[in-house]
Amino acid sequence: MYPPEFLYTKDHEWIRMDESIGTIGITDFAQKELGDIVFVELPKPGDHVTASESFGTVESVKAVSEIYAPVSGEVTGVNGKLQNDPELLNADPHGEAWLIRVEVSDRREIEKLMTADEYEAYLKKEKAH
Repeated sequence: MYPPEFLYTKDHEWIRMDESIGTIGITDFAQKELGDIVFVELPKPGDHVTASESFGTVESVKAVSEIYAPVSGEVTGVNGKLQNDPELLNADPHGEAWLIRVEVSDRREIEKLMTADEYEAYLKKEKAH
């Protein structure tokens, strides 16, 4: 269910690395928990994000949730489709609805992230509590 080429955080974000650029989004689990997404607030290209710190918000009919950066770096791209079509996050969270692209400044941060198998095990453990 979770793409094996992605890495995951405990806050339910994913990152797909391509050389030094990481594409970041929220997981299918996150979008299901949020419900119908109505608005997304993201940084601008050139902004800096810091691992484990908030870089934007996702607003659903239920709540507003922070989005946390899995890695630190400079924002090189933002998914403009989400401004007019935020519900794309509900439809395709692991594909068309990526959030931002980041030039990763510290590759060691990537080593702290979970594989798809580890993330799925983490979700099972969380549901058990």
